Amino acid sequence: MKYWFNSRGLRTSIHKSRIALSAIAVAAGMVAGSATTIAAPPDSGCGASRWVGSWLMAPSDSLPLGDLAFTPTAAVYNQTYRIVLTPHLGGSTLRLHLSARQSPLPFTFASVTVAKQQDGPAIQPDTIRKVTFGGSDSVTAAAGSDLVSDPIALDFEAFEPLAVSIYVPGMSIMPTENVVGLSTSYYGAPGSGDHAYDADGAALTLHTTSVLFATGMDVLAPAEYSSVIAMGDSITTGYAGASYYEGPQDPAIVDRNLRYMDFLQRRFDASGTPMVALHSAIWGNRVIRNATIPHTGPGAGTRLQKDVIDTAGVSDVIIASGTNDLAFPPAPTVEQLSAAYIELIDRLHAAGIRVHLATIPPSVRSWIAGGLAPFADPARQQVNAWIRSQTYSDTVIDFDAVLRDPNDPAAQRADLVSPTLVHPNPAGHRAMAEAIDIATLQGSRCR
Repeated sequence: MKYWFNSRGLRTSIHKSRIALSAIAVAAGMVAGSATTIAAPPDSGCGASRWVGSWLMAPSDSLPLGDLAFTPTAAVYNQTYRIVLTPHLGGSTLRLHLSARQSPLPFTFASVTVAKQQDGPAIQPDTIRKVTFGGSDSVTAAAGSDLVSDPIALDFEAFEPLAVSIYVPGMSIMPTENVVGLSTSYYGAPGSGDHAYDADGAALTLHTTSVLFATGMDVLAPAEYSSVIAMGDSITTGYAGASYYEGPQDPAIVDRNLRYMDFLQRRFDASGTPMVALHSAIWGNRVIRNATIPHTGPGAGTRLQKDVIDTAGVSDVIIASGTNDLAFPPAPTVEQLSAAYIELIDRLHAAGIRVHLATIPPSVRSWIAGGLAPFADPARQQVNAWIRSQTYSDTVIDFDAVLRDPNDPAAQRADLVSPTLVHPNPAGHRAMAEAIDIATLQGSRCR
């Protein structure tokens, strides 16, 4: 039996009260390859159900030269992209977010489908669903814009990979992307045409671990559900390099869901907590300044509204950023970085969102941070002292205390850090997730 959400640990009475609503949604449109006619609920309020983010990917740039496995990206024209995403909340009704926000060109999406992944580029034929936008099969995203699909009926579980297939008939060059997806997606060679409905995926001969076009997926969920979003940099993306010199990315972490927000989601599921753990993270991202290089994206202040506040069902935000502000010149003063944190917190509070400010982990032993800013650690210590003592955020999460080497406070623990000496390994991410006090999260105000 399928449920609206991952129900491990939840009272039977909660999910049984939703089954009738789920059945109505399924009857409205559970036909393979057909559009749905599901009535969408409002995005807020405390009715029987509402939209809640289940998967999130912050768009960073439109220069897909290659992913961090150093695989070149051949986005040119007349191609189908099959983007694989892993939802943190299961359900029976979903909607997709596609984007041209970072792109200087418009994009026409002539065919879009969603289905359960079978293996590699193959999808389960009986789960293929047509995705429409305002009732239309084809839609054009203007440069700088975002799109939200119509509701789609499909039963799926939490952590069950879904494949979003997007056919772009014209130019595909300069698509909006996030270079650190850490899941393998597939696409056809330039000029290979429309394969959005192909179940075997045989024509999708190229692959990437970057995420192109797709920026989010929402699930129709009980009103007591909400999400906590970690807004951060490469640490929050889950990135870990296979070498001291930052790249290529460690292949052992790809397709395995080993970020600290993945571990936090498993804690939610085990405890029956009706929350969804999401991350809005960009490799190299900073709090104050925009892109150091294009792939590092707009700064936290610039992207806060669209990447975080506008996410359906968000109730809590973890701010876990600052490493790159101190590592890359021109570095801000402690007072400037503190003021930037306060501005983010004030904007989130104004939106009714509870804020959890994280300390900055050590990085000075790494090649990139130690090389560019060998004297940044005293500033990091001062910023962390301010974070621990300030009263602007609702709570403090001390990631520095979790990760630092007690014998060398400028370094991370050897058993918790990857070869880059700045990005935690999976054990480090698990430790970070365990350091988050679930009881301090606001959660939905509909409980």
